[in-house]
Amino acid sequence: MKKLRKKIYAAAGYNTTYFGSGRKEFHPKKPMPSFEEYLKETAQGTLSQVPNPIFDEGVISNFMSARFLKQGNLAGFLPFMVPDLEGKACTRVEGACGSGGLGIMSAVKSILSDMADSVFVTGFEVQNTMKAVYVADVLAGAGYINGHRKNGHAYYFPGIFSDRAGAYAERYDKKLFYDGMAKWFEVAIENARKNPKAQEFHNSVEDLFTLGCTPPNGKRFVDHLNLFHCSKVTDGASSLVIASEEGLEKLGIPKEQAVELVGISCAEGNITQTPADLTEMSTSKISAQKTFEMANVTKDDIGLYEIHDCFAVTGLLAMEAIGISEAGKAAENILNGEISIDGKTPINASGGLGGFGHPVGATGVRQLVDLIHQFTGKADNPVQNDKDFGFLLNMGGNDISVTSLIVKRT
Repeated sequence: MKKLRKKIYAAAGYNTTYFGSGRKEFHPKKPMPSFEEYLKETAQGTLSQVPNPIFDEGVISNFMSARFLKQGNLAGFLPFMVPDLEGKACTRVEGACGSGGLGIMSAVKSILSDMADSVFVTGFEVQNTMKAVYVADVLAGAGYINGHRKNGHAYYFPGIFSDRAGAYAERYDKKLFYDGMAKWFEVAIENARKNPKAQEFHNSVEDLFTLGCTPPNGKRFVDHLNLFHCSKVTDGASSLVIASEEGLEKLGIPKEQAVELVGISCAEGNITQTPADLTEMSTSKISAQKTFEMANVTKDDIGLYEIHDCFAVTGLLAMEAIGISEAGKAAENILNGEISIDGKTPINASGGLGGFGHPVGATGVRQLVDLIHQFTGKADNPVQNDKDFGFLLNMGGNDISVTSLIVKRT
């Protein structure tokens, strides 16, 4: 695996509030912020941290604005967000829920190619323009239309990951597995309550674990997951800066306000094929292994993880794909308290997709924003350990478009 040929940094991260059901101010029949408002807010939040906001390029990540908003040609909104980008190279990227990670990789490649020293990166999604069942149909666009989708569940991706959960429960200890998913939900909400911009910040349920243990009901939803195992419909945007060492200097950003990217890898699965083993996320495993090799670190060096948990089962499978847990052991590690904020392996101090929210095109960018905040002393829910590395895994579709990266405290 080739190493990065120059130092690359991420800085100036900003998240809007991740908005949807669960927020006190959310009401489906009342006017909601427009996508332009989200784009302007996140851009201003990032630019306020950049003394000299002059960029070489811009990247915007999004999944389905053409369906949710009837709006395409998204690269044209980058000069709207950052006036300095008018007349400069701007790109829109899409990889389903992994769009944000691909946006980061696009910026990294521009830096490595010497085409740019500084890139403004943003991701967004606005999904509350339609009811949840229709949202599920739009998001099904991340599956193969002439394959699995023809006979797919009405709730397509909940159905896909329900099948994974069913296979996992059959192979391993079913009760332990479901208890592990309930504990994952509990930890996610507890972390989200410490992050004011999180979708579940206002969640006041006292017994989260019992709620997470609600039996699945296939007649009302899917066979092997309950609603609390799933991330919600979310609106929001995130942004940050990717820069070379020279780029940071030009922007006026002190190095101690940035994190260094020491490893990054994308891996792609074959969307037309059914996974060979539903209990494994093989594409995520490939991406993680390549990233660890590039960064020349091991899982024991990682102080915290931001991993993709669109469903609780995805979080458990990601733990095993990354190597945090052995096959079939993720639930045990979770129930032992290892993923908690003060545990051996803190995961998703932000609340993750289930707690902070999941505006799909923004998620990968948001995950890196939260790693930046953790390692520059700006996190609302800080992890207290002396390890200098953080790991990110962002996944699109059924383990199809995956980006992972490792950052280092400067």
